Amino acid sequence: MLGSFPLFLISFAIYNMIAFITPVAWDYKLAAVPLYSGAEWAITLGDGLIALSLVFLLFEMIKAAGASSRSVFDHLLSTLIFVAAGAEFLLVPAAANSVFATLLVISFVDVVGGWAVTMRAARRDVPFDPGSGAG
Repeated sequence: MLGSFPLFLISFAIYNMIAFITPVAWDYKLAAVPLYSGAEWAITLGDGLIALSLVFLLFEMIKAAGASSRSVFDHLLSTLIFVAAGAEFLLVPAAANSVFATLLVISFVDVVGGWAVTMRAARRDVPFDPGSGAG
């Protein structure tokens, strides 16, 4: 059942824990990476959460490519998370920022991409016999 666990639930849980429990701002600087040009790249808390969510998106797409009977249940859970996150974005003031909006867009890509990959894989698995007289 862990294979059907939607990874984006972790991203939204982390967001909600930081937004509602800790007083840390999303522009809090986690690290500064010196670049060869002499400039410094500041990595913020929001940047880190978005990067983690993109890694989760990669794993969700890999899971979607392996079509199984659990994949439909996984997509339903991902869709439910997207709908709940969309409601939170519209109704909760602490979620009305660009970090949460970006998480919402990543979740949307997960939902639409997951359904599209699964449908394409299912279409590929349907046997077609050109000599059956259909058509």
